Amino acid sequence: MNVFDLPSIAARLAALRQEMNNCGLDALIVPRFDAHQGEYIAPHDERLAYLTGFTGSAGVAIVTQDRTALFVDGRYTVQAARQCGGHGIERLHLHTQPPEHWLADFASPGWRVGYDAMLLPPAWLARYETALTHVAVRMVVTEGNLVDKIWTNQPAPPQGRISSFPLQFAGRSPLEKRDWLLGEMARFGASHHVETQPDNIAWFLNVRGDDVRFNPMPQSFLTLGRDGKANWFVDRTKFEEGLADSLPDWLHVHPMPAFLPLLRERLSPADRIAIDPDFSPVAVSLLIKEAGASVIARPSAVTLEKAVKNQTELEGLRDCHVADGAAWAEFGAWLARMVPERAKAGHPITELEAEDAILAFRQQQPGFLSESFRTISAAGSNAAMCHYSADPASQGRIAPEGTYLLDSGGQYLTGTTDATRSYAFGPVSPQYRRAYTAVFRAFHALATARFPKGTQGHHLDAICRRPLWDLGLDYDHGTGHGIGHRLSVHEQPQRIGRPFNPVDLQPGMVLSIEPGHYVAGDYGIRIENLFEIREAEDGFLEFQTLTLAPIQTDMLDLASLTSAEIDWLDTYHARVWSTLEARVSKEARDWLLAACGAVSLR
Repeated sequence: MNVFDLPSIAARLAALRQEMNNCGLDALIVPRFDAHQGEYIAPHDERLAYLTGFTGSAGVAIVTQDRTALFVDGRYTVQAARQCGGHGIERLHLHTQPPEHWLADFASPGWRVGYDAMLLPPAWLARYETALTHVAVRMVVTEGNLVDKIWTNQPAPPQGRISSFPLQFAGRSPLEKRDWLLGEMARFGASHHVETQPDNIAWFLNVRGDDVRFNPMPQSFLTLGRDGKANWFVDRTKFEEGLADSLPDWLHVHPMPAFLPLLRERLSPADRIAIDPDFSPVAVSLLIKEAGASVIARPSAVTLEKAVKNQTELEGLRDCHVADGAAWAEFGAWLARMVPERAKAGHPITELEAEDAILAFRQQQPGFLSESFRTISAAGSNAAMCHYSADPASQGRIAPEGTYLLDSGGQYLTGTTDATRSYAFGPVSPQYRRAYTAVFRAFHALATARFPKGTQGHHLDAICRRPLWDLGLDYDHGTGHGIGHRLSVHEQPQRIGRPFNPVDLQPGMVLSIEPGHYVAGDYGIRIENLFEIREAEDGFLEFQTLTLAPIQTDMLDLASLTSAEIDWLDTYHARVWSTLEARVSKEARDWLLAACGAVSLR
């Protein structure tokens, strides 16, 4: 969807305010969520982008009769300014200026604030209700979605094909997973488990889909009763041939619109229903309460179980990272040759050409299926936008005297990849070298950390940031996110960052480590690898890298590195070389040999 081909933002906001007037609303909350509260959504659900022009993956708008406030996190502050500037949209930080606090400060007593109960999770509603208590503001469920009512030519709901995910890749059968979940339900006294996260359902049933770009999972809902019978709410017309016959007999398929009515029909006051308060629609919890049943609000047990990869899944992830490493090597060689060559010819490489190149090199690898997210191909100052997307009309050129950042990943038959590398093609400024060296030292500090069982992601965050903090530098995004097994590139619940996250890091979890530094209008730097957590002989936990791609070393201030940092670089590059040298072309092999050269010998 190109939001800029649609009617003007001013016209959309005016039309929405008329709908709000018709409903007697003083304000409307427009989250970026779909009914599954996921990060990536189908064009049909890009309501926030339609309304405001902001196309980032996280944000929320509050529209009143005379103001529009857009809340985004630190990844998107520059992007939001570019996309929404000049439209009278206030831009605020999602975490330091939370929307519920802004609304509480601005609202008048008696206001009616509308929201779509399928697009807001209970935890968010609770925050709004708590913040608004002292001003006597009422939260009101809208009848349907008001943005949909004004959205002309709204794309149709997705119709991606659904296929089975073989046991040889999954490692556990749906029956094993069902019996495990029944045990979890018995442990916390649930009569039903309601699952609305598509990646959890895909993992649970060993299926994959294609409803949302980059996300190989179907949109659906699922319920499981303590009698062992499950209901899957999904569009059956999307099934590949033979899938219906392969589903277990304890699983019953229903159309998606039957989800809430059937759930309501099956509930009694004696029931206790487990739902995830952060990743389920408010509509589910409201329905349960209306039926007189009890809500067990707790993170989905499936989310954590899925995050701890079994040995089959880990082997698949290791394999696909070798293939992905070969693509990175081919790309690095191509970039090193083409940037000066094309600049000399007067036609510098564009960001989109580089984006197409890394995709083409992945397409040459066995098992590659698709990208795992929209590649961030950012030259020079564009890299200062953490989640930048190149556009044909305004894309940058990659110049021999400039810098470049590529954040890219793939979906393979056996897993999901994600990595970031920063490049320079000539001398860099002292400021860039200083920052790049600090980012590497931050990356190394966490990559080599050892920690006891019971450690959580927020405990580790400062270890990574310390080398940057020592220089008065920092970055306004998380340090690491979980990653799925041919599922979401950003997987819950494991993550590393400043916010409190009460999830113990465990062997088998896979996370990124990705510190960076960004100077608006000048440059952006990030180094990212994926790591699996392993248990050492003494019981402590440690990271083992999955990503195999050279880290450019000629931008480092080698004199400031410790011997341990230099040894780590040399050991890592020796592994990259030995793993990839037989898998790449002659040109890439020559480039790889130079890129993996020992810095200790310089």
